[in-house]
Amino acid sequence: MRGAVRGLAGAVRGLAGAARGALGPVRGPARAARGPARAVRGALGSVRARLRPVRARRRAVRVVMALCVLVLLPSAWTHASAGPRLRTTADAPAAEVAVVFGAGLWNGRPTPYLAGRLDAAAELYRTGKVKVVLVTGDNSRTEYDEPDAMREYLTGHGVPDARIVSDYAGFDSWDSCVRAREIFGVRRAVLVSQGFHIRRAVALCRAAGVDAYGVGVAGVHDVTWYYGGTREVFAAGKAALDAVFKPEPRFLGPKEEGVSRALAALAD
Repeated sequence: MRGAVRGLAGAVRGLAGAARGALGPVRGPARAARGPARAVRGALGSVRARLRPVRARRRAVRVVMALCVLVLLPSAWTHASAGPRLRTTADAPAAEVAVVFGAGLWNGRPTPYLAGRLDAAAELYRTGKVKVVLVTGDNSRTEYDEPDAMREYLTGHGVPDARIVSDYAGFDSWDSCVRAREIFGVRRAVLVSQGFHIRRAVALCRAAGVDAYGVGVAGVHDVTWYYGGTREVFAAGKAALDAVFKPEPRFLGPKEEGVSRALAALAD
């Protein structure tokens, strides 16, 4: 019996050896084919490694372009909204009210930029383009009073005190526009500011419900001018958010009749 089992095992081993021998010619070419396959995979890996920095750069360029579009879109909106409504003092449309935005004080007196705005407003009044001047600025501190300094300048340049109305809570352009409409009842106005700011002012006042036109005052293109122009790129973003979400001004307060009283006095 044992001899038969050994014989059977030997036969099985013989068959296995024969099978390995038969497969030998097949394995040889298969092993030979692995070499070129590895070479191809290595070449592809090398190509992928070279392409990774290129793809990363492309992604970075796309991100930068998207950010540029996001930054410039608000500026495009202010230009589109205000573009057809910009005028000079000579061709500004008639309106009952001119709105002059504050632009800082030096030792209690208007800065040259603010003085330029006030000169333009005084010219609009003298030529009959406007009947009342609304001066809007910052009076958040007792020692800093833009509206009163603006009033004093205008009266010194021929605008009667009774034709000047002060907004002491014009802390920024949006606040000034909303308060002009909601507090002082201004529905149509000629806005006066520097050229780099006037588009944003017109766009914001229109968003606040004022039928606004703008007079952009020319000035010396000094460091302040270029700083103002650069600042507008970023300020346009806040302006777009204000126009969309329409936040309340820092201080709204009760309605004031200064504009309506000044206009009524002219009608008497």
